[in-house]
Parts: sequence; C-alpha cells; structure tokens
Amino acid sequence: MPPAIDASRPTDLLHAHEGKPEGSFLHHLNLRSAGTWHQLLQTGLHSRAFARDELLPMGPKHPYVYIVLEGVVRQDRYPLGTGAGIPAITRFRGAGQLVGEAALIEPTSCVDTRCLTDTVVIPCAARYFNALIERRLYEARLALLRSLEDRSRTDEVVYGMAIRPPLERVSRLLAHLADTVGVPDPRTSRHTVITGPGQKDIAAALQLAVSTTENALRTLRHHGVIEARYRQFVVRDVDSLSHFVGA
Repeated sequence: MPPAIDASRPTDLLHAHEGKPEGSFLHHLNLRSAGTWHQLLQTGLHSRAFARDELLPMGPKHPYVYIVLEGVVRQDRYPLGTGAGIPAITRFRGAGQLVGEAALIEPTSCVDTRCLTDTVVIPCAARYFNALIERRLYEARLALLRSLEDRSRTDEVVYGMAIRPPLERVSRLLAHLADTVGVPDPRTSRHTVITGPGQKDIAAALQLAVSTTENALRTLRHHGVIEARYRQFVVRDVDSLSHFVGA
C-alpha cells in the first residue's frame, strides 16, 4: 500500500460521498446508488491522509487510483516528454474526484499528483478497482465514466480557451475552483475561500506568463472581487467574478 499517513483527522466514510461537487465521481455515484458507496467500503477500503506538498504515489511501483475526499491536488502531465522548457498540462482536482484513472488501462501510467493542501484520499490498487467495477459494482463504473466525461467537458471550457483574454481565463478558473473546492469564509459566509493553488499554479494551469496572471489578479483585486493570500484566494463577490468570466 502507499506510504504516508497521518490519520489524525478521521473522516466519516459512511457519509463521505455526500455533498460532493456536481459532476465529480462521488456526486455521480451518489445520484445512481448510495448503496454502491457502502458496498465499496465493505471491500475494506480505508482513508489515508497526505500532507501539503506530498506526492500521491503513482506509476509502475504504485499502480493505484485515489478517491479524493478532502483537499486539492495539482496534476502535471508531460505529453512531449520531460526536461527544461518542455510544457506540461496542469489541472486541479478536488473532493469527489477519482484521480490516477489512467492506471485502470495502463498500470505503468503516471501523472505527477501533488497535494496543494492537507489531503484525505481513499487509495485502491488499480487492478482491484477494475475487478470491482467490472464484476460487482457496475453502478460505480457508470459513475466513473460519467464523471470523466463531465471532467473532460469542463476542462475544455476552463483550461482550453487559449484564444480568450487572460482576465477572462483567470476569472473562469477561479470561478470553477470556487464551485468545486471553495469553502465558506469562517469570518463571513458571503465569501468563498480557495485554498491550495497559488499564482504560479494558476499560471501553469492556464499556460500564461506569471506576470500576465498577476496582472489579471491585480485587476480582480482592484475591483474588490478577490483577495489574494499565500496559496489562498478569497472570492468576495461571486457574481462580479462571473461578470469578468463573460467579459
């Protein structure tokens, strides 16, 4: 099994599938059959905690899939190979998502998946998960397929609009993160806090220069739409942020 693990923050697994963002694996699973989640847990799966900046073990030595219960991860894929100056495809995934799904097809597949916050996941060997969804838990297979289709369509809109102005692209990504990984600000429920991605992460995901990303964020701060903190954004006005998305 993968290493690490500080299980000092227990998660109520019986209800961990509830209330997850629309379109995620656990959201679709809950829509289809709450009983399927309980069946998954009965196979002996357990949650594991990883600290911020740790990598989720993947690849030939660790052919696992992970169901994210809490936290945010950054995934980097290198379709043109690795090396200085070679671009990466960067995506953010949050609670409810299943990551490492490529291992279900090719066990040697590996996507660098780094925790941007303290993160709680349920790891499962890819071979075992394949056997579960093929032979016993057909509802989970359908939920996974639908979540991957939803993810692909969302990625096209959020990350793929390179022809749109940088301000719109940054605003669109922040709005997406607010919907999928944001939590109410404990000081005022009117604000939404996005913890994990920093300015450089945003720039990498949108393949923008850091200076261009900073200019877009500065504009949003100037209009009172967001606050920027260390590895954290506070969306003060979701409606105004949506206005910049459509600009």
